[in-house]
Amino acid sequence: MRQIVLLIGLFFVASFGFAQEKKVKKGNKEFESLSYINSRDIYLKVVEKGFESQDLYQHLGDSYYFTAELIEAQKWYETLMDKYEDSVSPEYFFRYAQSLKSVEKYTESDKFMNKFYNVSPSDSRANYFKSKNNYLEFIEKQSGKFDLVSIEINSENSDFAPIFYKDQLVFASSRSKGNASKANHTWNNQPFSDLFLIDQGNEKDEITSFSKNINTKYNESTAVFTKDGNTVYFTRNNYTNNKFKESSSGINLLKIYRSIKLDGNWQKATELPFNSNEYNVAHPTLSADEKTLYFVSDMQGGKGLSDLYKVTITEDGFSSPESLGDDINTEGRETFPFIAENGDLYFASDGHPGLGGLDVFVAVLNENEYVKPYNVGKPINSPVDDFTFIINSETGIGYFASNREGGLGSDDIYSFKQNEPLIKNCIQTLSGIVKEKNTNLIIPNATVILTDAEGNVIFETVSDADGSFIIDPIYCDKTYALRATMLKYDSDEVSFVTSNEILDQLNKTLYLTPVIPLVIGADLTEILDMNPIYFDLDKSYIRADAEIELQKVIAFMKEYPDLKIDVRSHTDSRGNDNYNLKLSQKRNESTLKYIIEKGGISSDRVIGRGYGESQLVNECANGIKCSKEKHQFNRRSEFIITDK
Repeated sequence: MRQIVLLIGLFFVASFGFAQEKKVKKGNKEFESLSYINSRDIYLKVVEKGFESQDLYQHLGDSYYFTAELIEAQKWYETLMDKYEDSVSPEYFFRYAQSLKSVEKYTESDKFMNKFYNVSPSDSRANYFKSKNNYLEFIEKQSGKFDLVSIEINSENSDFAPIFYKDQLVFASSRSKGNASKANHTWNNQPFSDLFLIDQGNEKDEITSFSKNINTKYNESTAVFTKDGNTVYFTRNNYTNNKFKESSSGINLLKIYRSIKLDGNWQKATELPFNSNEYNVAHPTLSADEKTLYFVSDMQGGKGLSDLYKVTITEDGFSSPESLGDDINTEGRETFPFIAENGDLYFASDGHPGLGGLDVFVAVLNENEYVKPYNVGKPINSPVDDFTFIINSETGIGYFASNREGGLGSDDIYSFKQNEPLIKNCIQTLSGIVKEKNTNLIIPNATVILTDAEGNVIFETVSDADGSFIIDPIYCDKTYALRATMLKYDSDEVSFVTSNEILDQLNKTLYLTPVIPLVIGADLTEILDMNPIYFDLDKSYIRADAEIELQKVIAFMKEYPDLKIDVRSHTDSRGNDNYNLKLSQKRNESTLKYIIEKGGISSDRVIGRGYGESQLVNECANGIKCSKEKHQFNRRSEFIITDK
């Protein structure tokens, strides 16, 4: 009877597990079709039943992460890490670190970013974090340069993507339009968005639908207008000529469309030629001269989840898309670009170090290329998503969207007035190399520390395999001290003041001096880690490879002018004893001559003689069979300290 009960219990457990796994697979199918709300509902019911797995917790966290609900994502990623940290992919270290920022747990977030760096050192997001480990300090210095202004255009749904249109403001919203309201999207349970219009500065006035020829029953958002107001580029779901199209995997993606205004009416929108059914193309913005269109895409060949691209607008159409490069794009999300009238590029990113979620960054145009971007600080940025930033660079007035606490809907539009310039226009890069002072050889893995005028450490890195290092950015008109340290070496430090030149490139060389105990009887071969000094068979002249090693001895003796040495030359036991003694003496004389004549070392500081095979270091004497390697240990030169 007991066995029967046990079998029934095991059958019940197996059946329960099978049923829950079946539900998880159903949730995964919804997840893969980007129906995050539907998949989440399924996952939560499975969790309530007591079922758990790594895949379940990953997808549950992702279902909140991809809908920008980072506080909830953090809870499920925390459970994931508690149970499965040793087996998760590196990307989950990054996502957990990002979600931790949403609850302002920056120390814990940095801990997981360090783990992310340790397992993915080539990932640019990890490198940006490591190279800018003082990012919170920088953001604090950058903060306070904008005053937020209350506006009353937000709804209980999502309002975002403001853009200037003459004296008006066009924005995207998923607010209800009464009887014509759109169906909810399973991605975030919000109605599809339309473009709306309001007079700029008069946000209490009536908000109207932008154009019935532009808005459809699917998403329209992120528009940009030419200065004459007669051309608009905007984002829409893949819906052309009233046909709803999907990718080969069954996903309806985003495309950029263009409409021309004729006789006061917007014409039927046409899609741009570099769109595709297989990847997203979205969020257009124009350069100040309107000759270049910038946009976002996850097309094949990109660096991250979404990258920034540009195309040249020609009389015949558009050039091929070109990535904005690795200074801008990361393995994360770069999105929602905006080009100000002064040429500055603003965009949102979760790949560059920020306060959490999407942060707004700015990049300066230099010789037709945008250089490394910088966080615009608080109050624009917050621990959650901040995006669709626009600014009038003449008046300093602008708008952006955020899903921060205190808003009316899921995303809200905020207005601001800039009160102080950002730290962006006078930055420089410091590069350098660490070398050994006596020999000028490179030193890898040395600790390099940059401090400010008060001695505060603001950057720390390690020299690469080639002894090099890069510190980016440093700032104009600043006093810095640069120090290199390493075990068994005396440190080196240089102080310098940066110039006023934007994007100036500085280069510094730091020289470490070995901490060497100058003990009488010590051998410079060991102290200087010298390679063996070889001679050709039956020859006594100094070979090129031997010269390199002797130059180390010469450099060291010049560094220590009171040092005297005894050069001792040895052979192995092969060959006649007398011959080996004479050969070692000749080689010793060649060595002494080189040090004195080529090195300029006084003859009274160098003595020596050949010892032949009389002082072997192992058992390989006459008549003993030894390997070539063992015989080689006996063919050596010694440089013994006799006086210091």
